[in-house]
Amino acid sequence: MNELAKNYSPAEVEDKWYAYWMEHNLFGSTPDQREPYTIVIPPPNVTGILHMGHMLNNTIQDILTRRARMEGKNALWVPGTDHASIATEAKVVAKLAKEGIKKTDLTREEFLKHAWAWKEKHGGIILEQLKKLGASCDWSRTAFTMDELRSKSVIRVFVDLYRKGLIYRGKRMVNWDPKACTALSDAEVIYREEHSKLYYLRYKIAGEDGYAIVATTRPETIMGDTAMCINPNDPKNQHLRGKRVIVPLVNREIPVIEDDYVDIEFGTGCLKVTPAHDMNDNMLGQKHNLDTIDIFNENGTISEAAGMYVGMDRFDVRRQIAADLQAAGLIEKIEEYENKVGYSERNPDTATEPRLSDQWFVKMSEIAKPAHAAVMDDDIRFIPEKFKNTYNHWMEGIKDWCISRQLWWGHRVPAYYLPDGSYVVAETPEEALEMAMSRTGDSSLTIGDLRQDEDCLDTWFSSWLWPITLFNGILDPDNEEFKYYYPTA
Repeated sequence: MNELAKNYSPAEVEDKWYAYWMEHNLFGSTPDQREPYTIVIPPPNVTGILHMGHMLNNTIQDILTRRARMEGKNALWVPGTDHASIATEAKVVAKLAKEGIKKTDLTREEFLKHAWAWKEKHGGIILEQLKKLGASCDWSRTAFTMDELRSKSVIRVFVDLYRKGLIYRGKRMVNWDPKACTALSDAEVIYREEHSKLYYLRYKIAGEDGYAIVATTRPETIMGDTAMCINPNDPKNQHLRGKRVIVPLVNREIPVIEDDYVDIEFGTGCLKVTPAHDMNDNMLGQKHNLDTIDIFNENGTISEAAGMYVGMDRFDVRRQIAADLQAAGLIEKIEEYENKVGYSERNPDTATEPRLSDQWFVKMSEIAKPAHAAVMDDDIRFIPEKFKNTYNHWMEGIKDWCISRQLWWGHRVPAYYLPDGSYVVAETPEEALEMAMSRTGDSSLTIGDLRQDEDCLDTWFSSWLWPITLFNGILDPDNEEFKYYYPTA
């Protein structure tokens, strides 16, 4: 036995047998009279290479698939890759930068040529690695989330949900990546504990000699302040009720409003309200009908609206404004402070910004109900069981899903804008033109008069449809394969 083990050559043995399995199509599957057993691979990102998590995950899938074959079931394991919109775009942008090319210097079509070339070069690496692991996938069915069948399916679902009133466009607060210049989902923001500073700023009370003191970790946002807020039950700030205060350096008067949202114990109990740059401040702004001043450009530099520090990076401004406030005698004190700061999962060196912008959303309250019920009724069980409570918390507090991304690599939003600024949603430009002519009564309109939305869809908008689209269940729900293999095991 020891002699055999010593002389065992994995490369020789494994390559030989894998080639034999492939040659004899031992992993292929077509519908027949047997019981189906289907697993679709959670598609790994096309950008890179497998990591330990993929290896563990795929080993388990392989064991389950092979066991089902040995039990006489018609086992099918479908492979494929995910286009990974923001991750791939970041990789391509970085590659182009090394060649001295900026994304902004390219047209969309030119950039996409580079992206497809990247996909062709790197997309096959993962599939070859899976073969090296001995994965018993039906390779004839290899799919990609942006191939033609998947792409048409994604667009059809978008149009269907839009026409059902479940997709809408609106101006909302989103998580923003200033490096990629795109919206992110909540799940793509990674929070880190950071050692920072708490600045106590002096806001002069209008018409009086005194000051109201506000504690903030972000003095660079004061140019966007449109109110100060106190808790009506806070005894130490009763003297501020009904007053107005002056934003330091900016010299703009803002009202003092009252809301029990304010934490009496934090800082001085006074909160600066910047509706364009904080999720909670935005809710206060809507509730109290406050003005909104957006002081950031999409890349994290200061905008013209701020009136000061225009064009400077937000973190350079933080240092500069602290020095300027100090020089003007408008800082009471500065304390060391530990707080959580959100960073972009795809650009880990980039702190995200809450940003008010026009985006596309899916209404989640109704869509989430079956998934919520499936777990609460124990049709699906979590192990360990404690995660049932976490899931319940998520689903009860579910928010509408921001599905638009300001990227070029991905499924482009199928909305077409008319010359008057209105839009139609359609599967093809030709269908959009027909709808536009019907709506306006203008038969002279051409496709050239329509402008397709520049945004693309969040990668998960295609990934969530993966198990269905692999069997063409969106475009042809009555086909034999879909009825046989779906739902999956």
